[in-house]
Amino acid sequence: MAGDAASAISKKVVALSVAICVDLSLFYASTLVATQSAFGHLARLWVSAALRCLALTAVTLLSLGDIKLSLVRFITAHSLLPAVFETGTEALYHERTQYGLLADVRCWLVCAGASLAGALFWEMTIPDTDDAANSKEKKQKARVLLMRVLHLYKPDYLLLLGGLVFLTLAVLCEMFIPFYTGRVIDILGSHYQPNEFISALLFMGLYSLGSSVSAGCRGGLLLCAINGFTCRVKVKLFGALTKQEIGFFENIKTGEITSRLSKDTNLMGRTVGLNVNVLLRTFIKTLGMISLMMNLSWKLTFLVLMETPITGLIQNIYDKHYQRLSLAVQDSMALANEVANEVVSGIHTVRSFKTEKHEARRYDDRLMETHNLKTRRDTVTAVYLLARRLTGLGMQVFMLYYGRLFIKSGQMTTGNLVSFILYQSDLGDNIRTLTYIFGDMLNSVGAAGKVFEYLDRKPQVSTEGKLKPDQLTGHISFGSLNFAYPSNPSKTVLQDFSLELKSGQMTALVGPSGEGKSTCVSLLERLYEQQSGEILLDNEPLKSYDHHFLHKKIAVVSQEPVLFSGSIRYNVAYGLPECSLDEIQEAARKANAHDFIKQLEKGYDTEVGEGGSQLSKSERQRIAIARALVRQPQVLILDEITSSLDAESENKIQQALASCPNQTLLVIAHRLKTIERADQIVVIGDGRVQERGTHQELMDKKGSYYKLREKLFTEENSPQ
Repeated sequence: MAGDAASAISKKVVALSVAICVDLSLFYASTLVATQSAFGHLARLWVSAALRCLALTAVTLLSLGDIKLSLVRFITAHSLLPAVFETGTEALYHERTQYGLLADVRCWLVCAGASLAGALFWEMTIPDTDDAANSKEKKQKARVLLMRVLHLYKPDYLLLLGGLVFLTLAVLCEMFIPFYTGRVIDILGSHYQPNEFISALLFMGLYSLGSSVSAGCRGGLLLCAINGFTCRVKVKLFGALTKQEIGFFENIKTGEITSRLSKDTNLMGRTVGLNVNVLLRTFIKTLGMISLMMNLSWKLTFLVLMETPITGLIQNIYDKHYQRLSLAVQDSMALANEVANEVVSGIHTVRSFKTEKHEARRYDDRLMETHNLKTRRDTVTAVYLLARRLTGLGMQVFMLYYGRLFIKSGQMTTGNLVSFILYQSDLGDNIRTLTYIFGDMLNSVGAAGKVFEYLDRKPQVSTEGKLKPDQLTGHISFGSLNFAYPSNPSKTVLQDFSLELKSGQMTALVGPSGEGKSTCVSLLERLYEQQSGEILLDNEPLKSYDHHFLHKKIAVVSQEPVLFSGSIRYNVAYGLPECSLDEIQEAARKANAHDFIKQLEKGYDTEVGEGGSQLSKSERQRIAIARALVRQPQVLILDEITSSLDAESENKIQQALASCPNQTLLVIAHRLKTIERADQIVVIGDGRVQERGTHQELMDKKGSYYKLREKLFTEENSPQ
């Protein structure tokens, strides 16, 4: 295989060498014929172009046996460019170029370079590969995303419009500064005239001042627009995320979500506020500079513009690799953040197992992956900058060489050349900025795409119900449910599950861990959507009820309650801004929490700390019960809460619950005292209801419940 590759390369080298020799021969032959030919000047050029095109095509076919469409385009452009250029010059300016008067190897090299640049630019913008359709689709998607970002900027349109006005003023002022710089040099280099000199300096100073003031106003207005936009998008994204179903958060890493909130929203703001600003400023400035440069020397202007396709190709290659590596860096940073979040949130577990070094190594591995990706990205950037600098340097050498020739021939003054050089320096930067900004906009729009992906996502558990009845009895029935968690769809947790919870009764769910007890609670809270079957509340499907109404009427207290940073009062009244202090205190009394709260220095205004870290587990549990009771729910669910309560607190809570005779109570507990008092005990196993009845009925059956009692309940909890 290596031999075949070497043979193919040598074949291409031979073909290239022969083609160059043939083309140069015809090129010089056309010059020789021009001095003796009766043909007109333009006719000779077009005949020579046709002969060169045919000869190069024939040599390529004979050498390679096949010719690609891209190569045909290059050969055609290379052959016809001299004739087209000379014809256009005579038609527009009624003069002949250096090429028309005397052709040499320099003219051949310039034509070859321009043709190559044009061919590369064509391949970059209109590729012939199968990826063309995909590229077009990506551009269309980027265009749609950009329009969506612009739409989100609607409240800031006045700021953007003001920024655009000042942007235009700054650009117009900047364009005339090099012109008056050249005027000053010409005045100093020729007959000095004080009035003209002072006038030129005055205008140059005024334009400089106008440019600086306009640029400052533009920057201030656009920064205000960006900050307002970023804040709105973050709030909008946060709201969309909080509406997603629980399964979404089980499949998406926390670090990825925080990365979208903190970084991608900032990149979205740059898409319009900075990138479009730079794009418009650079585009307007480039057009103005080209028009001024054309007035100074149209020949040098065409020479300078030959750099554009080459710069565009280099930028296109750079953008392709840089964007790919940037996305990889973002994903890698999200993974590193996820590791840090896991360790910080589970620091007690890390400390108890003495895995600090292990977690540090794991975090270091993630950071090294990010570091390696950043190194590759920075290497690509370094190579790109080198290629860009070399291209710019080569163009400056060509420009100075031909500028000297034009000064000698009287086609330019020294001041004009200085002005042209200043314009060319800015023009090169502007062209590079234009090509760069497209890539940066694609990168920013890519970040916007990820944000819009979350904004557009519809929760799989619908919250669009409208039903809010004045009276609710709390009668619940599970009808032939089948359910599997989204994170593990192959494992069915509930199979043909049917259960009825009657209003005013207490139902206890018992069974081994992992058999579906807590799943019933999750479905009743509508945290998930069952695959089949239905849950009815007062003979109406749960999904038909208003989301806020449902979660006020169905309250849950879990085994590991979550408290939020803030006061005890805030946590008890969480989600109920209109709740009074009297209602909070009454709920705390029912939860046996009022006494210990009053003993605290600040009472109900005491801060609970992050996650309730300032309180004991029993205190957190009682506050969570108060948080549920303050809502006066029609259905109350207690999921393994008695494990962290002492006997006194448990008795008081049971007495408080007994004072609500019309309330439907669902309890998941292992303590026998709690289960014994239940109106209905349901034994769940393998995702189905295995037994149901009162404590005594199930004990008399000596079935699953009896065996669980013997296995799970300790002697101290057994009846005396």
